Amino acid sequence: MSISGIQGQLLEVTVVGCTKLKDTEWISRQDPYVCLEYGSAKFRTRTCTDGGKNPTFQEKFIFTLIEGLREINVHVWNSNTLTMDDLIGSGRIQLQRVLHEGYDDSSWPLQTKHGRHAGEVRLILHHPNLNKRPNNQAMSFPTYAPSAPPQHQSTYNVPYTQPPPTAYPPVACYPNQTPSAYPPLYPPPPVPMSSYPPAPYRPQPAVYPPPPYPPTTYPPATYPPAPYPGYPGTYPPY
Repeated sequence: MSISGIQGQLLEVTVVGCTKLKDTEWISRQDPYVCLEYGSAKFRTRTCTDGGKNPTFQEKFIFTLIEGLREINVHVWNSNTLTMDDLIGSGRIQLQRVLHEGYDDSSWPLQTKHGRHAGEVRLILHHPNLNKRPNNQAMSFPTYAPSAPPQHQSTYNVPYTQPPPTAYPPVACYPNQTPSAYPPLYPPPPVPMSSYPPAPYRPQPAVYPPPPYPPTTYPPATYPPAPYPGYPGTYPPY
């Protein structure tokens, strides 16, 4: 996000504490406090009595951002009762990161008025308006005309056209044959069948009783039969 257009927006600054401060006391422990300056706005933390070199504050202040002003001045003092307060160190807090990302938790170096290292101060910066756009900067999306649905050509609606005639002569029929009609008839004509059910079987009547075989005369001849010619004596023998 661009850091322009921040005029009038809010910035939350939390003073967490200080570490490794320069000690300005000879006998007792020093009592530090922190002052913040941004434009004409000035804030001061409470005094951390006997805080020494590592005081803790945990105090939050709210600044109104000013267009073009990208840093906060910080000063750490030692509170005295009988004499004037002593300056422990000062520094500058850069706001580029919190204006870009919306959050910054960092420790910033402090220097004495002679340019020597005087410890560090830890601040937590929060820009709650980072994700809020003014009404005149609302995001606009381009509008696109709806595309026409794709047209698919169906292969079933194409009119049928007969193929062009060929230049070859028609095929001659074989002798004693006549060309059949085309296309063939469907269904084919039924095949002639005999009547159903079939007529009952009537066998030829036989003559009864059957004639004798071989045919003989009846009644038979007298018994005993006549003797065989040429046989001597009488028959039967005795």
